[in-house]
Amino acid sequence: MRLRLAAAAAVAIILSGCTTTEEANTVIQSRWVGQPVEVFFTQYGPPVSEFPMASGNVLYTWRGGDKTRYIAPTYSTPTPAQTTTRTETKETKPGVTVTRTTTTGIYQPQPQMISPPRYEELFCELQITADPSQRIVAIRASNDTDGEGLSFSRCAEVLNAHPQR
Repeated sequence: MRLRLAAAAAVAIILSGCTTTEEANTVIQSRWVGQPVEVFFTQYGPPVSEFPMASGNVLYTWRGGDKTRYIAPTYSTPTPAQTTTRTETKETKPGVTVTRTTTTGIYQPQPQMISPPRYEELFCELQITADPSQRIVAIRASNDTDGEGLSFSRCAEVLNAHPQR
């Protein structure tokens, strides 16, 4: 019982360090709304596109933290082979006994691939809206993959946007 409780506590501690996209968005917004857009681009790199809006605002798309992660294949665990041992003793002549032991086995299945190896692309994509004075008025993750480690948000990793706990 104590082992289960300790395991549950360990899982809770590990998951408490995980940041979701929603939590990362909150931190990113509190850090960047009101700041000059050039400060963001100087720190994290230029946008991949920009779209001038009728209001005079500019909508930027920024992407960063690109990384490829290898996911190893997973296999089934075959059941162990079962064997049967049979011992037979016969008296072939009076006073002469012969013992014969035979062992038979069932076919040992090989592990079967459940999922093949694959690669995952990790990245963070933001939509940043700047007003005519080039101050950020809105910023949000528009495409956020899982993080490299245990994080649920690549944007949180790239922008160091983990909420204070």
